[in-house]
Amino acid sequence: MELAVFYLAAVAAVVSALVAVAHRNPVINVLALIVTFFCVAVNFALMGADFLAGAQVLIYAGAILVLFLFVVMLLGAPTVSGEENPRPIQKTLGAFLAAAVAAAGFFFFRGFSGTGIPHPEAGNTAHALGRLLVGPHLFAFELVSVVLLAALIGALVLVKRKH
Repeated sequence: MELAVFYLAAVAAVVSALVAVAHRNPVINVLALIVTFFCVAVNFALMGADFLAGAQVLIYAGAILVLFLFVVMLLGAPTVSGEENPRPIQKTLGAFLAAAVAAAGFFFFRGFSGTGIPHPEAGNTAHALGRLLVGPHLFAFELVSVVLLAALIGALVLVKRKH
């Protein structure tokens, strides 16, 4: 059952990623990208990477793409009709490049033996990550938080000056 859910989420991620790239309506592109990120989060959860699954949902699907959707809908980006095709060579070149990337991926993964994914029992859980962040790497963790705070304050100062 778990393998079936994995394959279903993987196929849904690939299909929605293709829709996100190929569709002409920007709102549909962003919504398809949200579906892609949720499917990737499902696959992370199935592999035992709870922290990555949560971060995928909260950061990508929950914050960044909702912001993209808001901006696209706010600006009212124009949709391109399907009848306009000023450069037909682009489709041919795009198909050729896609086939080349697919062939390169096939030859790369053909020789890949794969060692499998680590199990959560190996200490790769969110709890183990939290212990590392507040344990031996506490100084680096706090330094990153101060740098992010400085970037946020700098962005606010720049925005305030323009208004």
